[in-house]
Amino acid sequence: MTKKKNATSDAPELRRRAESRLSAKEHRAPQTGSDDRHSVPDANRLLHELQVHEIELEMQNEELKLFRDRAETLLEKYTDLYDFAPVGYFSLDKRGWIAEVNLTGAALLGEERSRLINGPLTRFVSQPDRLAFLDFLKRVFTEAGSPACELTLLKVDGTLFPANLHGLAVSITGGAGKRCRMTVSDITSRKLEEETRQRLEALATSNQKLLFEITKRRVVEKSLKSSEKRQRQTLQQLRTLSHRILQVQEEERKRISRELHDEISQVLTGINIHLENLAQNAVINPEELKKQITTTQRLVEKSVDRVHQFARELRPSTLDDLGLIVAFKAGIAEFRERTNIDVTFTACAEVEQLNSDRRTVLYRITQEALKNIASHAHASKVKIRMTKSGRKICLEVSDNGQAFEVERVLLDKKHKRLGLIGMRERAEMVGGTFRIASTPGKGTTIQTRIPFQIAAPEVARP
Repeated sequence: MTKKKNATSDAPELRRRAESRLSAKEHRAPQTGSDDRHSVPDANRLLHELQVHEIELEMQNEELKLFRDRAETLLEKYTDLYDFAPVGYFSLDKRGWIAEVNLTGAALLGEERSRLINGPLTRFVSQPDRLAFLDFLKRVFTEAGSPACELTLLKVDGTLFPANLHGLAVSITGGAGKRCRMTVSDITSRKLEEETRQRLEALATSNQKLLFEITKRRVVEKSLKSSEKRQRQTLQQLRTLSHRILQVQEEERKRISRELHDEISQVLTGINIHLENLAQNAVINPEELKKQITTTQRLVEKSVDRVHQFARELRPSTLDDLGLIVAFKAGIAEFRERTNIDVTFTACAEVEQLNSDRRTVLYRITQEALKNIASHAHASKVKIRMTKSGRKICLEVSDNGQAFEVERVLLDKKHKRLGLIGMRERAEMVGGTFRIASTPGKGTTIQTRIPFQIAAPEVARP
């Protein structure tokens, strides 16, 4: 329309074009007499002006038709773009009544466009979202920018669908207030995608938890199998230990019986013979009597020493009478004298506060360790330490002798190295732990930790 005004307002150009067109017509028209033209110059000039003006009107009419056709074409394109846009376009007043709507918007609501015009849009908003819609409409007219919201809309047939709304307040031509230009988009697909994504995420999380649980169960199952294997090994060791204990007991009984028969019995027989000689020679020779009495006393002392040795091997009296440290020192002195192995011993005073069972465990483990060192280690030095660490008493016996493979020795059925198993069983019997470390070139260290538990005071009996 702007081009039309510019073209028709250019009067000189329009007149020039009209005169040019008129001149062309005159050349084509038949010529009249020259006398008539010269006689009426004014009439010809007036006719000329009328003809030029007529041509100007024709040209303006042609331009108007051209611009009208163009405007109709543009209007048709705009109408197509408006009606068949991928979103619904609505024009609403402040009450939410529909003034204009495109075909897409009508299709979203499932209603004919003519029935939507001058009707409230709120009847197509689900009941729970109507207050939210009215609040959105209020924000469109009161706030700057383009507010947006998501609502659930209702089709004519009752079908619900999620929608995204964007609104913009614009002034009506002529200054008759404002209207809300609003776009409505069906976001069902987006919602389905979001729900699908959330379900996939939840499924992935569930799969991760399930995988973790499967891994955890596999670890537990593996641990159970390992525990069962260790339990079978332990049971086998216990059976072997039980059998070995019976054998050791029987061997110990044989040894004690043999010792009693070979030593104590012989000594007592000798004492008996001397007593008979004393009875026979009591009057004959006093000097010889005194000599035989001295010999008999020595035999008796030897018997008593041997009986005491048996008693110490079975259970040293010093452990109960004088305490753990004194019993250790006595046993170490005997071991040093018997083996010529240098032994260093240190102990904390708190060990004497332990009850009898714990003191016995520490003594027996040390006794067995020294026995193994003397039999197998070929060591020259031994270090024994007893310390207190927190609520634990730690016993450590280390030597510089020959190392060995701990696991192989513990699991070896051919060699009856059950002293190590017995030491471990003694430690675990009082709630302690037992550990062996053997390194070539550094020797072997046995470490036992038992709970520090003070012996209960004995109650005096009436």
